Amino acid sequence: MQGQADPRFQNGLTRAVGIDWPIIQAPMAGVSGPALAAAVSNAGGLGSLGLGAMAADAAAETIAATRAATDRPFHVNLFCHRPARADPAREAAWLARMGPLFAGFGARPPERLAEIYRSYAEDRAMQAMLLDLRPPVVSFHFGLPPADHLAALRRAGVFVMASATNLAEARAGVAAGAQAIIAQGWEAGGHRGLFDPAAPDPRLGMLALVQMLAAALPVPVVAAGGIMTGGAVAGALAAGASAAQLGTAFIACPESLADDSYRAALTGAGGQRTVMTAAISGRPARCLGNRFTDWAADLAAAEIPDYPRAYDAGKALNAAARAAGETGFGAQWAGQGAPLARALPAAALMAALVQEMRQAGAAP
Repeated sequence: MQGQADPRFQNGLTRAVGIDWPIIQAPMAGVSGPALAAAVSNAGGLGSLGLGAMAADAAAETIAATRAATDRPFHVNLFCHRPARADPAREAAWLARMGPLFAGFGARPPERLAEIYRSYAEDRAMQAMLLDLRPPVVSFHFGLPPADHLAALRRAGVFVMASATNLAEARAGVAAGAQAIIAQGWEAGGHRGLFDPAAPDPRLGMLALVQMLAAALPVPVVAAGGIMTGGAVAGALAAGASAAQLGTAFIACPESLADDSYRAALTGAGGQRTVMTAAISGRPARCLGNRFTDWAADLAAAEIPDYPRAYDAGKALNAAARAAGETGFGAQWAGQGAPLARALPAAALMAALVQEMRQAGAAP
């Protein structure tokens, strides 16, 4: 499909980024590695890497591996969350509450929680690495780095995007220098991009949010949330988006890093009932329904430690469960469109999405 772009689906964003099709594979940390990103980029879309949980040296190796697999543009995503605040009393109570879960697998919870990865906003090594390697496109989730750093990225030739779940966040992104805004609807899988998870969440759906942002912002909007088919991509474009970002649609591709239990859960009962939960990581995130989400269903947000300290316990529990042969405690992030997932190679999925988009007859 490379080099066969349909002019109807070209716009300011696709030209600025240098892609044939207005399709972005979402940067799913732990799922979207170099093989998937390169396959999508080679098919004319924008492949992506989720680097938010990595240290700078590992992130640099991942970028290098992607560059070795494609000469096309690709996208890397970083987390700009507020640094976690330790709360020894709350964390001790949380670990005690999780104790019976660990005991069920013959294990004990950690003695204390750690901040398992740093926010990009304060990670000077990661910031320096990005300015050195200059990936074609960079986006930020959970918030924004300092405006002077965004300006430095832009001067280095990097195209900068920022995610937003509402108009105020989107305007903050534009004011800081973002060149496009990713409109993350309530349907989306993975972590909610709220700048302040303690603030009220209007839970805007993707289509409503895209229309609001497209009408109010001077920069392109990328639609994200529940998009699984080319027809849905065309619908998002018709609503005012310049591109669509799909994550769950690519989980079942053989190039993804999802393990067999994740793939099986995607097409099982969990896919029919995705759940928004903060219990796994400390921040709201949409997950396939599983034993962890069932256990957490009645928990109050105030009980859960800060992100990503809570994730330290969640990862430990999943490791204990898996060692005992139980896979229902993992962070199996997925959006509401999970039942529509197709187990196709990334290039074949891209071809299907493009065909469906063309058949829908919509143009930007």
